[in-house]
Amino acid sequence: MEIREAREADWPAIWPIVEAVARAGETFTYPRDADEALGRTLWMMTPPGVTLVAVTDGRVLGTAKSGPNQMGPGSHVASASFMVAAEARGRGVGRALGEAVIARAKADGYRAMQFNAVVETNRPAVHLWKALGFEIVGTVPEAFNHPTEGLVGLHVMHRRL
Repeated sequence: MEIREAREADWPAIWPIVEAVARAGETFTYPRDADEALGRTLWMMTPPGVTLVAVTDGRVLGTAKSGPNQMGPGSHVASASFMVAAEARGRGVGRALGEAVIARAKADGYRAMQFNAVVETNRPAVHLWKALGFEIVGTVPEAFNHPTEGLVGLHVMHRRL
């Protein structure tokens, strides 16, 4: 699997992943009815941010975006988001993207990484981020309206780099 920066030509393969995750409404705070233009605006980062893709045999299996969590005095802490195609889940794509984003953030001089909104019912993601050294530093109760679980918490997760 190759992890590389996303190119303009990758967007047609990234959009179905973003669209499916947004429509499911289980793990991201994106509008479920987000159209392609909004999806592109939300996902394709501009510097100093970066969008990555995980590619095997020319197929985009997953994608990540990363950049400063805040502006100005908070810009030394990175943030990131990850999406993996349904058919590629459980195959190490999320872990590979996570490791790549952490390495990139370190190389770019960030001192820490913070995830602002990890849905507490997204157990695979919570497990993965803990395995990669993140800890839950707080949970905002009932901050996410899950389509089947109802109101659930959003974890804030943090890791020093």
